[in-house]
Amino acid sequence: MSLSAFFCALRSAYQAELDDLATDSEGHDVLQKRLREKRSQIVFLGQMMEAAPEMVAVAFHGAFDFKSPAAMEYVVSSEPEDLPDWDSLADAVHLAPWANVLAAPLLAQPEGQRFLTVAAALEYLLHHHVRDDHATHDDTAPDQSEQAAQGNRQRGLDDDDDDADPGDLDHDEAGANWLEDQGFDRKE
Repeated sequence: MSLSAFFCALRSAYQAELDDLATDSEGHDVLQKRLREKRSQIVFLGQMMEAAPEMVAVAFHGAFDFKSPAAMEYVVSSEPEDLPDWDSLADAVHLAPWANVLAAPLLAQPEGQRFLTVAAALEYLLHHHVRDDHATHDDTAPDQSEQAAQGNRQRGLDDDDDDADPGDLDHDEAGANWLEDQGFDRKE
């Protein structure tokens, strides 16, 4: 089964949101702390469930138990106007007891049913469509060689630059030299 364009785009945004929450500026794992903060702000975050559902859905990270993969495959192949209500997924998805408290104020809002379906689908995609995403959307996802070439272009290392001087410093070394020139201690 393939992903709808809606979930293909939203999945990337959801993953980016989780990645952003995962570590602090020093590289420490702070995901659980930041998820607790998000969960404590669920009523406020509920204002964004239609405009930026991925930012609210992360509060439900780890809250879903999927009983029917077939039902979830149907959901992730659907566009927003075709999504089933959350209540209709009761046999397919189980919400953890701690998350029922979070869901209650959102379900009381007009878009709450649709939002919870979207949140469940995003979590399902996080765990069940790791490799399928590129297979179903080859026309929109660059292959690994294109990703590497793009990264090289961003660093100024175009594929066409075959006559680069072997004496040139690599990127990391040049950066370390510049920082040292600015008065910072060199990391070795």
